[in-house]
Amino acid sequence: MNVINTKVHGVMDYLLGAMLMASPWLFGFYRGGLESSVPMLIGAGTLLYSLITNYELGIANAISMKTHLILDVISGLLLIASPWLLGFYNTVYLPHVVIGALEIVVVAFSSGVAYQNHNHHQLGM
Repeated sequence: MNVINTKVHGVMDYLLGAMLMASPWLFGFYRGGLESSVPMLIGAGTLLYSLITNYELGIANAISMKTHLILDVISGLLLIASPWLLGFYNTVYLPHVVIGALEIVVVAFSSGVAYQNHNHHQLGM
């Protein structure tokens, strides 16, 4: 089901990236270890691959929207699994699981096809 268009998805990407980077402080689990660095790194990665996605809010059209969505799923799965894979589940896991799951749900409802043609769209064609 494609109820989230690529422009809205782009806005959500940048908000998610920023929120992930701030999440250790927003949700009070900053300890300076992997529990904090994992969401911060995934957030930075989300911002970077969003910038190079071929959609309305990308600045370099290096990857397709379908590739972007695959990266979103991988990011979500990494967030969900990281507390157990990296051994910090005794300290914190809920923000990682919830945000990761929400990221995957957003992918399920997002369009895999960006607006018709980015270059023609920008040129008014």
